[in-house]
Amino acid sequence: MPQLTVRGVNSETLVQVSRELIEELAQICECGTDNFTLDDLPVVSVFGGEVVQTYPFVEVAWFDRGQDVQDKLAAALTRHLQQAGVAEVEVAFKVYKETAYYINGRPCGTAE
Repeated sequence: MPQLTVRGVNSETLVQVSRELIEELAQICECGTDNFTLDDLPVVSVFGGEVVQTYPFVEVAWFDRGQDVQDKLAAALTRHLQQAGVAEVEVAFKVYKETAYYINGRPCGTAE
């Protein structure tokens, strides 16, 4: 956690930016790089009866870390993708409550 799901960006671009991107995001979130997942979601977008290019979109699912960290994460994601040639990028955050997120049947927000 955080989990990044990306659509509308080709896999080669994600591979190109992934190492430096995740290292910077880990610094921003003050956690290890192994806390992140980066998934390329292939989708087919349709508009007006035709297949069209999918708009670049990144969804970040995570535990809330405050507005400042969220702003820095969105800026870093946008910058890395734009430097790799993606003209426009949208980023959205989906926030999980720790007590509603389970690992091996146990909610994260409870003591062992």
